[in-house]
Amino acid sequence: MKHISKTIICGVLSVSVLFGATSCSKDFLKEDAGHLYTDALLETEDGALAMAAGLYANIRWHFGYEWAYGITLYGCDEFTNGADLTAEPWNTYDNRLNPLDCTRANGAANNNCPPVSGLWNQMYYGISTANLVISKAAQVSDQDTRNKAMGEAYFLRGYNYYRLFAQYGGVVLQTEPANGSVNKFYIRSTEEQTLNQVISDFEQAYSMLPTSKWRGNGTWTKYTAAHFLAKALLFRQSERCASWNSSYDKNADLNRVITLCDEVIKACPLAADYADLYARWTGVNCPNEELPEILMTAEHNADATTQGRFGNRTYNYFSPQFSNFSGGWIKRGAYIGEMDFQRCRPTEYTYSVFDNVNDARMWKTFKTVYGLNNCIAFRDSVDASGNVVKDASGKAIQVYNKEKVAADNGIAINQVPYIGDEGAIFILNKKSDHRFDGEPYGTFGRGGQVHTFVNPKTGKWVPNAFVNFMNGQYVLYNYGVSGNTATSNVFCGINKTADGSRTAEKGDAHRDIIMARTGETYLVKAEAQVRLGKYQDAISTVNALRARGQWKSGEDRSYYTDGSMAFLKADGGMADNSISANNSNCKDALNKTMTMTEAYYASHLHKNTYYLSTGIAETTAPSNLQIASYSQLPEEDEAILAQLGCSGDYDRMLNFIFNERTRELLGEWNRWEELSRAGLLIKRAKAFNPEAAPNITANKHELRPIPQAFIDALQNEDGSNLTDEQKAKWQNPGY
Repeated sequence: MKHISKTIICGVLSVSVLFGATSCSKDFLKEDAGHLYTDALLETEDGALAMAAGLYANIRWHFGYEWAYGITLYGCDEFTNGADLTAEPWNTYDNRLNPLDCTRANGAANNNCPPVSGLWNQMYYGISTANLVISKAAQVSDQDTRNKAMGEAYFLRGYNYYRLFAQYGGVVLQTEPANGSVNKFYIRSTEEQTLNQVISDFEQAYSMLPTSKWRGNGTWTKYTAAHFLAKALLFRQSERCASWNSSYDKNADLNRVITLCDEVIKACPLAADYADLYARWTGVNCPNEELPEILMTAEHNADATTQGRFGNRTYNYFSPQFSNFSGGWIKRGAYIGEMDFQRCRPTEYTYSVFDNVNDARMWKTFKTVYGLNNCIAFRDSVDASGNVVKDASGKAIQVYNKEKVAADNGIAINQVPYIGDEGAIFILNKKSDHRFDGEPYGTFGRGGQVHTFVNPKTGKWVPNAFVNFMNGQYVLYNYGVSGNTATSNVFCGINKTADGSRTAEKGDAHRDIIMARTGETYLVKAEAQVRLGKYQDAISTVNALRARGQWKSGEDRSYYTDGSMAFLKADGGMADNSISANNSNCKDALNKTMTMTEAYYASHLHKNTYYLSTGIAETTAPSNLQIASYSQLPEEDEAILAQLGCSGDYDRMLNFIFNERTRELLGEWNRWEELSRAGLLIKRAKAFNPEAAPNITANKHELRPIPQAFIDALQNEDGSNLTDEQKAKWQNPGY
C-alpha cells in the first residue's frame, strides 16, 4: 500500500450497521486514535477526503482468512479441496452449509471455517461508512473534493451491494446513515431492487470519479467504476435475473456494457507480458503493482502499523502439501513464496482447459518444479583408507548417503540428486499423451515411497515425480498421502499469490491483491457480444486477449519465476529479505545447516516442466492462440463442450467464454459468483468437481443462505418478534 494514506480512519461516531454494530474497529487499517472526527469535520475538504480514504480498508477483509477462497472459488469447476478440510462445506455443499456459521461444535473440521455471516456483516460495515461519507461530503463546497469523496463512497457502496447481491440475491438496502440508531425492523428488497441500486451507485461513481489515480496506486478511478458498472449491467441480462429482467432493454444494457468495456480497454491497456501481473512480483510496492491494466486492488505493504486484523493470507491457499508428502526432500520456509496449506486443488478440468503447447499463461501460472533443498540420508564420512573422519571434538563427520538413496530406490549412483536439483516435478501432459504409459522412465511417486522415475531431460532421479495423465486417465490425484482421491494433498498449484518478502514462515504477505483488471474487461465485453448473438465479434475480442497469452519470438518456454524472487535482490528482488542471512531448517550434502539464501537458491530453480510435459522439440518460435471461427473452437474447448453436452451456438459460446475466463483469470476470487450469475454453476460443478457433484442442487445453491443470526434478531414494525413463518420468508430457497 504505497500511496494511499497510511492512517485510514474508520467510520466513527454516527456510524452503525443494521443492529448498531459500529464500523469503527481495529479490524481494518490503523485507526488514528489521536483525532476525533466529528460530523462537522467530515464536511470539510480534508475531513471528507480522509474519511473517504478509510473506505479502502473495507476491501482488505476479503483476503484475510479462509473466506478468501471459500466463498469465491470452492464448489465450482476450477478447484476442489485438498486434504485440509477447513472450508470443506463450501466445496461439498453438504448440510453443514446452512444459515448457521459452521464451527467445530456443529461439524466443521476446525473453527476457521468461513462463516456464512462473514460477507454479510463486513459488507454492511463498509456500506454504513459509505453512507456517512455520501451524506457529509455532499456539504463540501469544493466540487472536485466533493466528487472525489462521494465518488469513492458510491463506488464502495455499489461494490459491497454487488457482492451481497451476487451471493445472497435481494438484501436489505440502506442508503442513509444510521446516525447511532438501532433498528430491528427491515424490509428485504427484491433482487431487481438490489441490483438496480448497485447499478445506480456505480453510475454515480462513474460520473464523479476522476480518470487519474490521484491518491496514487490503488485509487479507484472512473475506469474502475466503468468495469464494475459493465459487470452489473451484464448481470442484469444474465440467467440469474431471467425471471424479472424482461422489462429492461437487453440490447441497450449489453451495448452499454460493450461501450464501457471499450472505454476501459482503451485507457487501461493490457500488460505486455502475462507474467508481469503475478509471476514477476519483485517486492513490496514493486513497479508491476502499478501496471495500467490493474483496475482495483486490496493494497498491502510491510508497515505493521497499518496491518489491522486482516492481513494478506492468500499465499497459503494454492500450494500442494509438499512438506508432508515430499519425504523431507523439500522444506518449507519464507524463502519459498508460498505456504503449503493445500486448500485449493485444481480439478482435471483446470489442467485440461489449457493448450499446454501454445498458451504461455499456463506456464506462467502453474508451479511445476520445486527444488531439492534438504538432504535426508547421511552416513559417516570415511577417508581413502576406510577410516571414519572425525571433527576436532572426535565426533564423526556426516555426509550425504547417496549410496543408500540409490539402493533404496533402485537407481544408479550417478542418478542420485543433490541440493539444487529437482525435488518435485509435475508433468502437465494431455489426456491424449501416451508417452508415460507403462512408466518407461521409471515409476512415479512421492518422497517416502519407493519409486524409480528418472527425468530423461536431466538424467536424475526425482524424489517426487507426478504425471497428470497415463493410459488416457487422469491420475495426478492418486498420489496423495491419504490414498483418497477426494482429499489428495498432491497437485500442481498456482503462483498468483507467492510472496518472498515475508519475514516469517507464517507471516502476512505484503503484496497487493488484484481485484479487477482489464484482462477481465475483455471477457465481460466478449460475453456481452455472445448474449447479443455476435459470436464472431466475441471471438475477435477474445483473440485480442489471447494474443497476449501466446509465446513471443525468442521466449524461453522452459523458464519459470514467481513472487518468491522478492526474497533476494541478486535474483531480481527489490531488496534482500531481512532474514536472508539467517539459518534455515535445511541441510546440505555435508550435513551443514544452510542459510536462508542458500535454501532459496536450492528451492527456486527458474525452470518448469514445459518440454517434459509437451514432448515437443525445444523452440523459441512464437506460438499462435488465435481462433478463426466460433464454429470451430480449440480442441480443448470442444472436448469440454462435449462433456457438458453443449448444443447450439449460444450455449457453446457462453461456455467457451467461461473456459477462457479460467485460462485468463484462474484463482482470481470471483468464479462462484460468475458461474452463478450465468446459470452455469450447477452444470459445471457436477461435471468437473467430484466433491461438489453429489450434493449441489439447482434452485438452492445458486444463492447463499441468509445468516440465521440476522433473521433471529429481526422484529416487526410494532416491536414484536418474527414468527417462524415470517423468518422462513426471509430465507433463501432450500435453506
